[in-house]
Amino acid sequence: MTVATEAAGWHKYVMLGALPRQETDAADNARVVADMWVGNLSGWWQAFGVAAMVLFVLWLWTMRELADRVWPQGQRRHPAWALFGWLVPGAQLFVPKMFVNDLWAAARPASRRRRGAPLLTAWWLAFLACLRWAGDFAPLKRASTVHAVGEAMRGLLVGDALRVSFAALTAVLVWRLSGALPRALDGTQQGPAGDQAAGE
Repeated sequence: MTVATEAAGWHKYVMLGALPRQETDAADNARVVADMWVGNLSGWWQAFGVAAMVLFVLWLWTMRELADRVWPQGQRRHPAWALFGWLVPGAQLFVPKMFVNDLWAAARPASRRRRGAPLLTAWWLAFLACLRWAGDFAPLKRASTVHAVGEAMRGLLVGDALRVSFAALTAVLVWRLSGALPRALDGTQQGPAGDQAAGE
């Protein structure tokens, strides 16, 4: 959807550059069609973004259930913060990172258990950069000249680069924790059984 929306913006840029300066019905129709594509695709992009966020929150909730079975005393936030941490103003600047730090620590062996890792720091800095510099599609929708569309596209490219970086780091985080936490749970469940067998 990111690529499709960028393509719609580029089409609008090329179309405005090719239109005659005088107003004609054909020019008006071309502008309407271009704006329609930008508006529709940006709407779909936002819908996909919301769906991805919902899936990520559900995944966090599942990982929290595993972490509660591995290291319950190390989970500092109520499971509901898997959702509200992203929605409450101010809290969204640090609560989700704390939540994931606790999950990461639970996935580590007890002797090397600590919160935080370079991957988590990079992931969170990418998120904060998105909050600060990744704009929306409103300037591209409003733009009616080649210059305005070009400015909007430059801003959109920067924002999309930040969002893609955050998405890639999120995928790595999901992959790492989805493997590590179940293994940690298996280790805690097999530990007492192994000790009992050794004693016998």
